[in-house]
Amino acid sequence: MKTPTLRSTEDAKSVEFENLKRRIHGKLVDKLDLTRVGELEGEVLRREIRLVVEHLCDTEDTLLNRTERERLVDEVLDETFGLGPLELLLKDNSINDILINGPKSIYVERRGKMEKTTVQFRDNNHLMQIIDRIVSKVGRRVDEVCPMVDARLQDGSRVNAIIPPLALDGACVSIRRFGANPLKLEDLLNYKAFTPEMVMLLEGAIKARLNIVISGGTGSGKTTLLNTLSSFISNSDRIVTIEDAAELQLQQDHVVRLETRPPNIEGKGAITATDLVRNALRMRPERIIIGECRGPETLDMLQAMNTGHEGSLTTIHANTPRDAVARMETMITMAGFELPLKALRQQIASAVDLIVQANRLQGGPRKITHITEILGMEQDTIVMQDIYHYEKEGIDESGRAFGRFEATGVRPNFMDRLEAAGVRLPSSAFRQRVMLED
Repeated sequence: MKTPTLRSTEDAKSVEFENLKRRIHGKLVDKLDLTRVGELEGEVLRREIRLVVEHLCDTEDTLLNRTERERLVDEVLDETFGLGPLELLLKDNSINDILINGPKSIYVERRGKMEKTTVQFRDNNHLMQIIDRIVSKVGRRVDEVCPMVDARLQDGSRVNAIIPPLALDGACVSIRRFGANPLKLEDLLNYKAFTPEMVMLLEGAIKARLNIVISGGTGSGKTTLLNTLSSFISNSDRIVTIEDAAELQLQQDHVVRLETRPPNIEGKGAITATDLVRNALRMRPERIIIGECRGPETLDMLQAMNTGHEGSLTTIHANTPRDAVARMETMITMAGFELPLKALRQQIASAVDLIVQANRLQGGPRKITHITEILGMEQDTIVMQDIYHYEKEGIDESGRAFGRFEATGVRPNFMDRLEAAGVRLPSSAFRQRVMLED
């Protein structure tokens, strides 16, 4: 255990290191030729600035060993070009989430486990500078008038920030990582997120232009799954994507990406997902992909699915397929549309063909727990049937849930649509059995 004297010595060294870094950063800003900086790009610029920082280190009287000097140079460069202390965490591909609870308390989720890091910001002003740097790059702002903001990093990672006076202990930031190399189909199969039979069905459903809703809770992998399923879309289709913060990374050539806009400082100029869906209908889309339905745009999405835009995809927050249908009903009614419940359910039943349920289980594993077909209406009730589902069996020694994937033995009613699209699935794919166990 460290003695108080040793602890105070280390704290003094840390403060001295931070002061040195701040001095060198200040000198660097004074020394930079901004016209020359504008002419250089990427790694060339970073190499040039590294030489300047190393020279500035030589002008300081403080004695640094080689490791401390390299760390100082890297941190000054991160402060100048990157996101300061966050750069160290963003370079770690094993981290899924970065959670900042004020300048001195930063947590990460790694392989389903939450852990506190030693990374810190100098103070709340330092943290606010980094937040401003993130949001300004995507045309957003955060201040006392607008203390909450959604943004994204260059790699598509989702960022949410909330600052004082709403956040009492300093600015709070949540970063949902979405790496430069997103998970592919093979990765999800290796992680046993679903089975090959489920993939065949989903691929066929995309090619046959079925309308699919991906349902799941926060952090269940809905966006990753949406990206994966979108890879089955034909390269010749014109796709329009609509998102609050652009995360989707579609590989097709003919993609139009739209993003909502928050109101300006006067509270005007907001462009909502509803506005974008309505505009997208005039852009001759063959498929519409909404990153997430969470409000009035749900009705516009259903109407688009019902009016010639088959093969559309969206995600929704819900814990089960039945809850997903109920949530769609709730979002439409809360938006002020006074539709009879039966008419509302008929819209949903005729628009949505398939609900794919993704869940994050205890201990971190993410699974597709249901692939559910919507059959239609019986009186006032939407009739649904599971084609595949995941049965949770228990928790292992490490605290991770385990279970098995099962085929229910039900042959989907939309098989004729798959066959008309040239998709042939073996009848054995639907035979009732246990397909895969953890």
